[in-house]
Amino acid sequence: MRGRRVVAGLTAAVVVGATVAGPVGSRGQSQYDWPLAPRPPVTRGFDPPEQHWESGHRGVDLASPADSAVLAARAGTVQFAGPVGGRPVISILHADGVTTTYEPVTPRVRRGDPVGRGEVIGVLLAGHPDCSAPACLHWGARRGVGHDADYLNPLGLLGVLRVRLKPLTPADAPDRAPRGAARR
Repeated sequence: MRGRRVVAGLTAAVVVGATVAGPVGSRGQSQYDWPLAPRPPVTRGFDPPEQHWESGHRGVDLASPADSAVLAARAGTVQFAGPVGGRPVISILHADGVTTTYEPVTPRVRRGDPVGRGEVIGVLLAGHPDCSAPACLHWGARRGVGHDADYLNPLGLLGVLRVRLKPLTPADAPDRAPRGAARR
């Protein structure tokens, strides 16, 4: 019985960082691709809040020169293209129910426009707060709308996250028997 509880506890995955895998889209593992080319460095990772109303970082920041072309990460329909809190934002709804967001981006698309994967949707602006580079794209992803939305790590859409399984609590960890010793 204890073994089953340990296995159940280990099924809780903890995402710990991005790997340096090659372009996933070219291998057919993902229908998503990077929203900037060439592949940008991640300057700030995904750090969601524990509660929806708390502060956190609900996306990733990707460094790129100002005026870089911003690309649709997957085919979809533009849901929004305009200012939010004085910052230009684009949101695209994809067939799998995920909405990706891009900011600060001067849009080249309008609400209702269909877009293809890799299509230019706008131009990156400089001046993203907390960006260590002169310009960063804040790229976000969520499933659902409003208070029911679940924010996703957009790097997970690319298949470039490394997942490590860890016990939920120390009590769920396997017994620490010496090497070679039998466990019950």
